[in-house]
Amino acid sequence: MYLTHLDCPRCGREYAAEVLQNLCQCGSPLLARYDLPAVAKAVTPERFPLRPADLWRYRELLPVADPRHVTTLGEGWTPLLRTPAYGTEIGITDLMVKDEGLIPTGSFKARGAAVGVSRARELGVERIAMPTNGNAGSAWATYAARAGMGATIVMPLDAPSICRRECVAAGADLRLVDGLISDAGRRVAELISASNGSIFDAGTLREPYRLEGKKTMGYEIVEQLGWQAPDVIIYPTGGGVGLIGIHKALHELRELGWIGDKLPRLVAVQSTGCAPIVRAFAAGEDRAQPWVDAHTVAFGITVPAPLGDELILAALRESSGTAVAVDDAEILADLRDFAAREGLLLCPEGAACLTAARHLRAGGWIRAGERVVVLNTGAGLKYPDTVDVSGVPLMG
Repeated sequence: MYLTHLDCPRCGREYAAEVLQNLCQCGSPLLARYDLPAVAKAVTPERFPLRPADLWRYRELLPVADPRHVTTLGEGWTPLLRTPAYGTEIGITDLMVKDEGLIPTGSFKARGAAVGVSRARELGVERIAMPTNGNAGSAWATYAARAGMGATIVMPLDAPSICRRECVAAGADLRLVDGLISDAGRRVAELISASNGSIFDAGTLREPYRLEGKKTMGYEIVEQLGWQAPDVIIYPTGGGVGLIGIHKALHELRELGWIGDKLPRLVAVQSTGCAPIVRAFAAGEDRAQPWVDAHTVAFGITVPAPLGDELILAALRESSGTAVAVDDAEILADLRDFAAREGLLLCPEGAACLTAARHLRAGGWIRAGERVVVLNTGAGLKYPDTVDVSGVPLMG
């Protein structure tokens, strides 16, 4: 294994990777670090096409030492689809969608769950607990079951009902709260505090290995483009782990010498009903203030106070990126418009990225001819209420 240690991006403290870790003493998330020069000697990009089409093809850059602990359902290597009809309509002729809806459990959360559960299993964890807006809970409950591990999942009552059903089917201890993910987080903290160390906190960025699974989206995008980086990557941002992970992957790829120095501009997309990152970015601040009365149809990005705010904002600024808030009416309209032209039903979070792309192209931030990748982070079928069928006539 090429994993060397964990470090804190805020204060610089280093931690042993062989020991279970949550946050740094200063309260910041920790990041996994690798011996990249040794990785570059051990493997070259030409080797990856010879390996299975899943995220474990990048095993040298992942934190699991013993393959016996790898917990997998075949996650990763999702398609990168060209979308010429919709792209031409909005003025982005080289628009692509990476469709994470085809991954196990129907969302990109399976990437983080696969790697996070595998590493937790390797380090001796027997039960995890986490707050979730839905899809992460489904994924972690599913992979925990596959690993023979217990899972306590706490989610808001308003989360998609399919996610509740997935957790129950996987045998998880599911608990519901009448509130937001922040309220679920407080309940998880209470459970862990009372557990005497028997439950491991697997909440967003509270353990360092979910991020490692998510970063493989960045590796895949670059490999699928022939080891070329796109000009822009647009990502729906709640907790922000995917965006932080892609940013980390791009820097690792550059240090390995597998891509050039020019990196994509990253875009964080939020809803006008919950936009703490957009507000902080516009104000030039390094931290985001909690969003009051958060609500949006894109439930997965309803995160009023993301723990990784510093890392998200740093990734946007280092990449010369930006942050955009879009409203629910436009999200739903673009979801329908895109499906009618391209035949792909996106999740509302993915559709929010299309709305952002349209606005950024109209305003000139995305330039003519640029290659733009949008992340569709989940299957549209998990959100049936986003398409109104009340006006469909009944035939006699």
